[in-house]
Amino acid sequence: MTTMTAQTTQVYSLFIRATPEQIWDAITKPEFTSKYFYGSHVESTFEPGSPFNSWSPDHSQLWVDGVIEESEAPTKLSHTWRALYDEETAGEEFSRVTWEIEPGEGGVSKLTVVHDRLEGAPKTAANVAGGWMFVLSGLKTLLETGKPLAG
Repeated sequence: MTTMTAQTTQVYSLFIRATPEQIWDAITKPEFTSKYFYGSHVESTFEPGSPFNSWSPDHSQLWVDGVIEESEAPTKLSHTWRALYDEETAGEEFSRVTWEIEPGEGGVSKLTVVHDRLEGAPKTAANVAGGWMFVLSGLKTLLETGKPLAG
């Protein structure tokens, strides 16, 4: 995996033994996100212009909100991002997360996550720099073994 920390553009790339469709499902379905994304339940129609929400495990608190900008299943998803779980990050500008999935040979796909537009969200940039590595490691482990990384 590659990473850049606490910058206005953060890029993370990894190879996963999974199809683009399997990776797409893992990033868009709450039954998957709940197992690797800090227990969160993602909720959206994933149509451009629709809300993107990520809820706490018990659905009592909205942790992240945003809007879908691009959605091309199973290769690209882009949405705005504002972390609401912290008072300071909730007051920052929206950033953007883009998921790009490239099929490869032998059942291995490349996933690249770009978190950008962080100029107006410095606390978010600092918070997510370490978090994305955990999330993406958990996603890879779940897809390749069927078991969560932590739990």
